Parts: sequence; structure tokens; C-alpha cells
Amino acid sequence: MKREKKLWIVFALVMSISFAVLGYYGYEIYQQAPPVPKEIVTDSGKVVFSESEIKDGQNIWQSIGGQEVGSIWGHGAYVAPDWTADWLHREAVFILDIYAQKDFNKKYEELDAEKQSALKIRLQNDVRTNRYDADNGVLTISENRLAAIEYLSEYYKGLFTNDPKFDKLREEYAIPKNSITDVERMHKMNAFFFWATWATVTNRPDGDISYTHNWPSDELVGNVATTELLAWSGVSIILLILSVGILVFYHAKSGEEEEFPLPKEDPIIKQGKTKSMGLVTKYFWIVSLLMVLQMVFGIITAHYGVEGNGLYGIPIDKILPYAVTRTWHTQLAIFWIATAWLATGLYIAPAVSGKDPKFQCFGINFLFVALLIIVLGSMVGQWFGVMQKLNLVQNFWFGHQGYEYVDLGRFWQIFLLVGLFLWLALMIRPLLPVLKKKTEEKNLIILFLVSCTAIAMFYGAGLMWGRQTNLAIAEYWRWWVVHLWVEGFFEVFATVVIAFLFVRLGLLKTKTATLNVLFATIIFMAGGILGTFHHLYFSGTPTAIMALGATFSALEVVPLTLIGFEAYQNYKISKSTQWIADYKWPIYFMISVAFWNFLGAGIFGFIINPPIALYYVQGLNTTPLHGHTALFGVYGMLGIGLVLFVLRSLYRNVSWNNKLLKITFWSLNIGLFLMAILSLLPIGVWQAIESINHGMWYARSSELMQQPTMITLKWLRAIGDSIFGIGFITMAWFVFELTLKNKK
Repeated sequence: MKREKKLWIVFALVMSISFAVLGYYGYEIYQQAPPVPKEIVTDSGKVVFSESEIKDGQNIWQSIGGQEVGSIWGHGAYVAPDWTADWLHREAVFILDIYAQKDFNKKYEELDAEKQSALKIRLQNDVRTNRYDADNGVLTISENRLAAIEYLSEYYKGLFTNDPKFDKLREEYAIPKNSITDVERMHKMNAFFFWATWATVTNRPDGDISYTHNWPSDELVGNVATTELLAWSGVSIILLILSVGILVFYHAKSGEEEEFPLPKEDPIIKQGKTKSMGLVTKYFWIVSLLMVLQMVFGIITAHYGVEGNGLYGIPIDKILPYAVTRTWHTQLAIFWIATAWLATGLYIAPAVSGKDPKFQCFGINFLFVALLIIVLGSMVGQWFGVMQKLNLVQNFWFGHQGYEYVDLGRFWQIFLLVGLFLWLALMIRPLLPVLKKKTEEKNLIILFLVSCTAIAMFYGAGLMWGRQTNLAIAEYWRWWVVHLWVEGFFEVFATVVIAFLFVRLGLLKTKTATLNVLFATIIFMAGGILGTFHHLYFSGTPTAIMALGATFSALEVVPLTLIGFEAYQNYKISKSTQWIADYKWPIYFMISVAFWNFLGAGIFGFIINPPIALYYVQGLNTTPLHGHTALFGVYGMLGIGLVLFVLRSLYRNVSWNNKLLKITFWSLNIGLFLMAILSLLPIGVWQAIESINHGMWYARSSELMQQPTMITLKWLRAIGDSIFGIGFITMAWFVFELTLKNKK
């Protein structure tokens, strides 16, 4: 107990200190976020944009899909450009041509290097000088910038409306005609695009770097990598090596756990089943259906990369544009993975106590109906939003919020939060009597309930921004949801659940499991909480964010260095006794989780985490490389493994269709690997090289992304996707076959 007590104290310290720092720098972000001017005026006093137009423009951008249509500050989708990088480069070239025509009667590109250098310095003096007056809230710009704004406003108006000159470019960007039909709306969205771009190039007050730390890279305007980027990248790598060494030494010093006799038969067979435990089966039906739906929309979304206006000649973009299919694809992934995990919790809580509290069955059924309403309602609302059938207020509440992974409207967010607290109540009620008995499992149950409480509470971070909150502040809270909620507390929940299952199977001692879970949680959260900042290097945040993000995101990788040991231990367990063979496939999915944790979350994650790396690759295909191999490879595989564990426990003495599971396991793993290696990785590396050589604008441009070799690499993804899709179908087939054939 003494060691457990020490670990609890360390856990409390890590959590309290980390969140104190996270909160303090959240306050700093509020103070130092790029200001939204009350007015943008020219030197002659002409009003160009107003504060309300910029804020409404942000909402209009969100309504058409926001970060699902290209990206802003690097966060978002990958077919269309990053609009800030695109605007910045086009503005720079336009103004340089004005200078060149006026001084030399030539285009800028026709001048010699000496003259070009002189004009670049003049341009940088114009665009990098911060002329925002904090006292009156007015931003003053030059007449040349006004000319560029007028030119680019017409350019983007033609692109987002129906100008025939942009038909080819619209197809390459997968943007349907008349994405915006109202001229006034287009004017306001251009106001937002200009403001977001202004923040990327204008120096902070009394500083020599922009609000986004000189992101995106563009040599014309002086957006180049800073000394801080290089220095903190070095610190993160050194700290990673040091921490890995310490952890490996600690692990070697502690040695392997002592052997203990394993049960001769499955202990779960002797455990009772409550009525509510059987009700989770229908949750797994929904998991299976959502998996297949996610696959379908994933195929359509990926195809938009090679045929931006339809699917093999069918003009589906008029009904299901890219912004909708990508939204549904990413959202359904979160929904089915979360449902699998939450349903596992609904099974485990009464399994520990052995009986159902009053109204437990009603609560599980009610939560199931609520889940269906949230999934279907939010999807319908997002379609209405993207199709421009809602006003800005209606869109915020019921449509598309435009923030990747948190796209659902505010009403659906609140509905989901209420559902999570209902789920929390369903977790707590069966476990309270067990806690009162002070059994050996007490500490494990407490940690389980802590993770359940955090899952319910931390989704509430998604309510911390409003309809017109400054984008830098909204990004801060959004990553609380995406990183802390999804990657943080669900990870703790999963660790505890796996320990619970192995303890229930008699494969781990309760004390050993408790100590391991506490230690793993401390190590993960020590880097994970402040590691949130690595998503915010270039999102209009203070420079200290880079130091903290670089340092602590390196620590996130440290626990993954022992993943091979974890995989080996799980493999040994799968071979330990005759009866454990029934759990072969659930355990194999745990082994695959270890593999993808190392490759997807570890290697592919760390290659984009250091500041200097992310400076050049944020928003390139290296991000979905990490996203697919980590989100599905770790959380998706784990969700499937948990589903199979629960089904094995529910359907005892039932022969499984092992052929289907074998196809499922190998199809999902091989398909995901091929998707990453044949397509996402080479495209990402190619883009990274072009980003370093030419700038972010070119790495996301149609000129690069529509080259024949690039198109071939996009098509190669179909190999992995097809194999991967087979695994989804066979998994759904297995679940329905098992549950419907064995209803009794």
C-alpha cells in the first residue's frame, strides 16, 4: 500500500501542476491573441473591413465546412490549399508586381536578383510592420495592400461562386460551384481570410516574429524559421533521448513481475451476468454500422483527391460535397470508437459488482436512443449547414461549427455532454457498493472512476468558445477536446479497462495491475497534458507555448519505447493456457495496438512534433499519416479489441467464426500499413521537401498536387483502402452473425 500511496501522490501532483500551467498559458493566449480590429482602414482613411464583417466572415467560413475545406493556420483538410498561405503568397506576388511595374515597367519575375531583393525588402517593411493601434482598435494598411485585397477578393469570389474561369481549379480543390451564393457573404469571408493572413505575417508588438511565429514559410515576406524553432527542437530531441534512457533503466532495474499460477479454466464462465450487461450488444451493432458508414465516406473523401467534382463521373458533389463527406468520415470515427469504449464501460461496471442498480437497464436503453439521435441529428445539421440552408446563428447551434473533429453544432455538443454525464452515472452507481467494501480492487476502481469522470467533464471544454470567439482562443479549447479528451483521458480509461479485463481473467494480480496502471498514467499524463501545446505552435499563441509544447510532447513518446515489451507480454498471455485461446483475437488486437502505438503514435507522431519539423509540414499529408495510424491504429484497434473481449464474455461456450476474425485482423492491419506506406508517407515527404524549398503555399498548391506522379500516389492509396475496407465489412458481419444467431 505504501507504494500505491506514493504513486497516488505523484499522480495528484502531475495533474495539478500540469493543469495549472495549462490554465496559466490559456490566460496568456486570451491576452496575446491576434486582435480583431474594429476597423481596417487605408492610409487615405478608406474603411476596408469592419470588426463585424471579420467575425461574420469567420462564421461563414465555418458554415461551408471551415477546416474541412482547406485549412487556416495549417489546421484542416488537405485537398484545397491553406487559405492563409495561399492568400499571403498571392498578395506578396501582386504587390511585388506593382512595385516592379512602377519602378522598372516589368513584372517582378523578369527582374534580376539585385532588384528583386530590394523590392522584397520594401514589401516586408510594408506587410510586417504592425500598424494596429490598440488604443482605438484601428488597423491601418497601405494603398498597395488595398489593391491586393480588391484583386484577391475577386479571385476568391470567382472560386467560391460559379465563375467558369475557375471550373478546373474548383475541381482540383474539390469545391462545388456556388459554395457561397451571396455576394455579401463572400465579402465577409474575404475579410476573415485577410485578417487570418495578416496575423501570419505582421510582427507582434515590439517583436520581430509574426503572431503565428512566422508560419507559413514564405521567403518573399520574410516568413522564415526562427532560432527558437531550431533551439527548442533540439531540446525536445535531447530530452526524449534522456527520458527514454531513464525509463529503460527503471524498467530493467525493476525486472519482470513474479510468476503466479494461472487459472485452469476461464474465470469469467463462473461470473454471473446481469440483465444490463446483455444490453450492450445493441451498442456493438451501432459500432459495426458506423464503422461501415465511416468506410464508405472515407472512400468518397479519398476519391475527391483525384476527381474533385464527383465519383467516377457521377456529380455527387452537388449532394454530398467534400466538406460533408470528410466531416462525416472523421466524426463517425470518433463516434464508433467512443461508443465501443463506452459500451465496454457499461459492461464492466455491473460485472464488478455482480448486480444492476435500480433503473440501470432503463438508463442504458435511454442512452442508446440518445446516441442515435445525436449521431443522426448532427449529421443532418452539418449537411444543412454546408449546403448554406441555415443562417449563421442557426448554423452555430444546429449545423457545422467548422472546427475539425468538433464539427457538430453547439446543441448537439450539449446533448452529447449530457449523455456523457448520464453514462458516468451508469458507471458510478454499480461500483459504489464495491468501493464501500474496500476490496483489493479499490484503487483500480477509483482510477477507473477518475477516468470516467474526466471523460464526461473534459468534453465540456468544447463549450468554452462562442460563435464569434477569436480563432486563436477557439483553437486552444478545441485541442482540449481533441488532445486531452480523446488522446488523454480515453487513454487512461483504456489502460484501466484492459487491466480490469486481465485481472478478471486471472492473468494479472490486482496489486500488480493497479501499480502498473498508476505508473503508466503518471508517465503518460506528465507529457500528455502540456503536450497539448504542440498543436498550438502556430495558432496565434505566445512564444512560450513553443517551449512547453516541444518539451512535453517529446515526453509523450517516452512510454511508447517499451511498447515492444507490452506486445510480447500480450503474446505470451495468448499462449499461456488452453482456455485463453478463446481470447486469441481480442489479445491479438491488443498486440496490434502496441505496434501502431509505436509506429503511428510514436514514430509518425514524433517526426511532425518538433517545432522545426512542424513548421514545414503542418497541414501536409504527414498529418493524416499520423492521424490514421494513431487514431485508427491505436484507438480503433483497441475499440475492436474491447468489443471482442466483451462479446467473448457475453457469449460463453459459443464457437466463433475465426475465419472472419482472421480476415478482419489481417485486412485492417495490412490495409492500414499499405495506405500509410504506399500513399500518405511518400506524398507527405514530397510535400515537405517542396515546403522547405519553395514554401507552404506551393506544398499545398494545385500545381504540385495535380502532377501525374502525385496523382499516381493518390491512386495507390486505393490498394490499402480496399484491403482495409474488407476488414470493416467482415468485422460487422462477425458481430451481427454472432449476436443474431445466439440471441438466447
